[in-house]
Amino acid sequence: MKTMTKFMFSALCAAAMVTSVSAQGGKDMLSNGIKYLDVPYVAHTLEADGPEELVINCDEVDCTTLVEYVLAETLTPKLADGDISESAFADNLQKIRYRDGKIDGYTSRLHYIADWINNGVRNGFLQDVTGAMSPDTERLSISYMSSHPQLYKQLANSPENIAKMKKIEQSLSGKEIHYLPKAKLPADGLPWIKDADKKVVVSKVPLSQMLKDNNKWTGIRVLRMKK
Repeated sequence: MKTMTKFMFSALCAAAMVTSVSAQGGKDMLSNGIKYLDVPYVAHTLEADGPEELVINCDEVDCTTLVEYVLAETLTPKLADGDISESAFADNLQKIRYRDGKIDGYTSRLHYIADWINNGVRNGFLQDVTGAMSPDTERLSISYMSSHPQLYKQLANSPENIAKMKKIEQSLSGKEIHYLPKAKLPADGLPWIKDADKKVVVSKVPLSQMLKDNNKWTGIRVLRMKK
């Protein structure tokens, strides 16, 4: 089932939730993430017709939804039987995916990673590790979605949504963020970057090599779950 709304779960979601993980914190993130190794990559699984709803589809993931599902599961406390509450999982997912956890149309979803990070830090479930560990900064300039509305069906025929998205982009633009330039990331990593930390990009090759191979990528931001 490709599109699933609030409180509806695919078989894989249910299976993932009943799996017992004895480790805590970062080890839980890794254990929960490993469950998705054989799950196919499919883009645009959140783009359903009709009003904006919370979509839960663990049978198909992209880079963003993978992180959201793993983070939501890890944030959700286990019950006495080792399972987790489906409603609690959905509530956590909504807090992760939507600005301050409120669904109010397409533009309330956190489309930009900078907005997504700000929401997690502001609401206390993410720590921006890069902000504390890297002195390098970059000033944001964001306008892609509002300037390319034809690429998004919820924007293509909605001047109202375009205007809302433009305001969001303007609120993000000009802000200064800390990041780790790829030239400062050695092949063997850095001691303050942990295995379970969330990076902006995912690859089968070492992170340092992946950054070198992509000229448009200037560096990374490192995030850590707070529970």
